[in-house]
Amino acid sequence: MGNMLSWFTGRSLLLRIRSIWKHVCSAFTTLQRPMDPAPSVAATSNQNTNIISPSMMVEETQRPTGSDLSDNGRSVLEATPGFSTAAQPEIPAASSVAGSQIDPVYVNEDSNSESDYASDDINDPLRNISSTPQTQQDSPPSGASVEDGNFFIAAPSETVEETQLSMGSDSSEGEDPVLEAIPDSLGAVRPEVPSTLSEAGSQSGPVDDEEANSSSYLYSNDGINPEYYSEIYRLIWRITLPEVTLSAVTETGQAETSIKVPKQQSYTGRSPVITSSLADTPCAELGIQAVLDRLNATLGTTHTLDTPSLSSLLKDYIEKNYDFGTAYARLRPVWNTHSRDRNMQDELHEHEKKDTEWRRNALVGNQIVNTYLRPRRVWDLYSNRVVPGWITHSSSLGSFRSSTSPISHAWVAETDRVDVWTPINRKEWPVPIPKDTDLNLIRIEMLNLGIEYAWLDVLCLRQKGGPREDLRVEEWKLDVPTIGRVYDHPSRVMIYLSGLGRPLSLKDGDLDSDQCWFRRAWTLQEVGDERRIFAGDTPDGPMHAKSKDGKYETELLIRFHKKLELMPQWTHSWKPFAALAEMQKRVSGNEVDKVAGLAFTLGTAQIIPAYYESETLEDAWTALADTIKNFMCLQFLFAYPREGLGHKKWRPSWDQVMNLPLPVGIDQDLGILDRDTQTGEDSYFGCCIEKGLVRGLDVGLAEGHDRHGELIVEGTCGVKHTFKIRVTHQFPIPDDMYTLLCSDIDQLSSNSDSDSEREAKQKQPLYWAVGRRVSGNRFQKVSVFVMDDLEEVQRLVNLHLLALYSDNVLV
Repeated sequence: MGNMLSWFTGRSLLLRIRSIWKHVCSAFTTLQRPMDPAPSVAATSNQNTNIISPSMMVEETQRPTGSDLSDNGRSVLEATPGFSTAAQPEIPAASSVAGSQIDPVYVNEDSNSESDYASDDINDPLRNISSTPQTQQDSPPSGASVEDGNFFIAAPSETVEETQLSMGSDSSEGEDPVLEAIPDSLGAVRPEVPSTLSEAGSQSGPVDDEEANSSSYLYSNDGINPEYYSEIYRLIWRITLPEVTLSAVTETGQAETSIKVPKQQSYTGRSPVITSSLADTPCAELGIQAVLDRLNATLGTTHTLDTPSLSSLLKDYIEKNYDFGTAYARLRPVWNTHSRDRNMQDELHEHEKKDTEWRRNALVGNQIVNTYLRPRRVWDLYSNRVVPGWITHSSSLGSFRSSTSPISHAWVAETDRVDVWTPINRKEWPVPIPKDTDLNLIRIEMLNLGIEYAWLDVLCLRQKGGPREDLRVEEWKLDVPTIGRVYDHPSRVMIYLSGLGRPLSLKDGDLDSDQCWFRRAWTLQEVGDERRIFAGDTPDGPMHAKSKDGKYETELLIRFHKKLELMPQWTHSWKPFAALAEMQKRVSGNEVDKVAGLAFTLGTAQIIPAYYESETLEDAWTALADTIKNFMCLQFLFAYPREGLGHKKWRPSWDQVMNLPLPVGIDQDLGILDRDTQTGEDSYFGCCIEKGLVRGLDVGLAEGHDRHGELIVEGTCGVKHTFKIRVTHQFPIPDDMYTLLCSDIDQLSSNSDSDSEREAKQKQPLYWAVGRRVSGNRFQKVSVFVMDDLEEVQRLVNLHLLALYSDNVLV
């Protein structure tokens, strides 16, 4: 209740701020343009384009009724040549987007960084609205119209909905038009103004409190609300999109009753979705004007061929033999972004140019130095086309555009797969899917879950068997290692546990099969965070099994739900050994995929190695380990109990981490590791004992029991001091003299510590690496042990037995 009260208090404050800002802008407009004429519709004309004056009265621009109509039934505004409703953006009310399920993406157009993928705080409406940068194309100035030769933008305080093209209605009074299959004429896809708004007259500015209070429709228990896009579109542009229906019958020819997954049977909503048959229609067959008409009908606008750059874009798409789906996918994100200084073509070219530059600079030698790339391709579910990933950053919804939702699935056995050539990816390569799956049904399910853009590997990652195999090899160097980034900060992760598009089911042997989602190497990094949805759900599926006192009826259901509970632990960024232990249980078609699949679970988010299918496992692991963040690497030094058998002795080889027992890991800061990128050498800068006798740990005990021994260090006067040590592993450490590296001792108590801080520090053990000096300051690891008593460590320091600042090159 407290959180809810705080939310409403913040919401009311934002609404008041918006109201004050609106009046300030209005006053500023009056001061700036004192000589503006008073007519309701400015007669000013500039190369066939008319504008509405910012000072016009709202009553004079409301939706015409009765006497407002001209002889031919059209309103004055509708008869005004060149008038476009699309250029009148409106900033949505804070309460309308606060807490929404889509992640606004805060864009720095001059860099491609982590901010492109960072999720917003969905409970912070102030961040969603106030902190979102508004670019000119997203939100033109609120105080005055913007003029640019052939085009004008009406002020945001003016309404769009009331001035949009009136195209009649196919429905009876009070009903919404519904689109079924492919429209044979534009009459089937005409925009409709909600009856409540028609009766109430026009609205000036953002939605009022009452309308904002109804924003609960932005929430959904099982995904992003399917109507999010259409509602934000309405709030920004004052255009209510027509209702559309896609069904399994019209899209695949299959009866809805034969489809086991309810969400795959049909979709009905106001998202600007087009049918597959319309998407497949060549633009050349339609002609420029018909393509424009269908775009206007789908998006509720009245653009003309005089709209800047639109005519040249449509001609270009016809020359390139694009179908309508491809043209729509490319134009929808920029349909309403043209303004004084930009047009659609400029917007598209700018984003494409930046993406090309980012990809060119991302790969340096054999390393990817920028892992914050957006996917090369995404699946646009509204158009049912695969489009360049940079398209998602060209949005007429501004910062409220949707982020890409990845689809995770386990590949079924080759005998159960079929390669399909589909116009969805323009038939660039065969798409391997289960024989009993249809991409169009998957699309319907994703639409019902509120997804606009999805990333699906078989559609968006170039597959084998296409005519451009040379491109596949080059693309995979960059695209395969960065798959994990797609799952790193998504709005939602959609997971098919039983195979792509298949109903979620569970039978004996499923959890032990090599095709099981829980056992595939790639899916380790595809867990996402708490925002995951299990697709393919059915009413009688295992997700709905009832438990009694936390117990399920069968052992199989118990195992299944236990695996679901443990999923978040796989990707804990502070526990590399947990991720490695999980990968030990998994399988992959190519063993090197296991290495690549660990990149984002081991904290290697900044720099990662490129992908090479034929690379040896040890070389691939070495390349990956060299990029792991320093604080993660030190766990190999201080927690792994054996000498490494690979290229470096201080960390385990690939064979060791995949085939031998692994330690639990360490949840505390261990010190500083420095890597020389020129020589490839690693150095540990920290505490060191040059000579110490370790004894009592040369015999292993039964598994599960700690072993205790002693560390004996000789002081400057020849006095020997003994300290208690222990090991949690079973690897013997022969009694001998060693060089010892100590983890960070910052946790030693100081006089400034409070009692609680001192008590907490006393519970943290100190970790030691046991090794030998091989030459100079070079250190070769042998094993590890732990010292629990920090008073003993303090005694080491007080006796000057511990060198506090020692630089050690790890071999």
